[in-house]
Amino acid sequence: MSDPRAPSKTSTGDVTRTASSSAELDAFLNKVQTLQPAASGRGRLIFAMDATMSRQPTWDLALSLQSEMFRAVKEVGGLDVQLMYFRGFGECRSSRWVGDPDSLARLMRQVHCEGGHTQIRKVLSHARQENERQAVNALVYVGDCMEENIDHLSQLAGELGLVGLPVFIFQEGHDAGAERAFREIARLSRGAYCRFDAGSSAQLRELLRAVAVYATGGRKALENAKGGAATLLLEQLR
Repeated sequence: MSDPRAPSKTSTGDVTRTASSSAELDAFLNKVQTLQPAASGRGRLIFAMDATMSRQPTWDLALSLQSEMFRAVKEVGGLDVQLMYFRGFGECRSSRWVGDPDSLARLMRQVHCEGGHTQIRKVLSHARQENERQAVNALVYVGDCMEENIDHLSQLAGELGLVGLPVFIFQEGHDAGAERAFREIARLSRGAYCRFDAGSSAQLRELLRAVAVYATGGRKALENAKGGAATLLLEQLR
């Protein structure tokens, strides 16, 4: 008899978790199903976050800062968001596309850290697949480290750049190896990179708002936006 706690594989070969955290996952997914479906013809943005144990010491701070993204989305309007996170042994989850930033912020606060390696490859692959179904305007990724093959990630990032899906990476902390990888992913996808910490909440709020503006109206909308955050992103966007 098979062990109900053993990992299983999806149709794409990705490993997922089963019974070990099924109650928590079911609660998350059930709440996702109740969110308002996304409307058509709007900007679309994927918001992905690393929820592995290395982020636990500053998780509450990170959640507070990441919530600024959803406040920015609400201010800008006209944008649908998909929430994505990974943690533990191969667990990688994504919500439906929704147009209710407040509900997504509440869902995000229910995610807790678990030990495991980064799964950035899954995030980039998922973004590519979603874009094939319907155009995605931007991918935001928040994380602190990178434990994968940078060449594989670079290939995926380049593919996203070719289809016009920039990756905006916000790094927590000062891991030099992660910074090199994150900057390369941002460059190849024609996105942008920025670091944040406890003292940068105001700057992060403006940067995330600028990303929301870009996802809604493109480069022209960002050029028309006022403020240093828009200028900072434009300097990196190609």
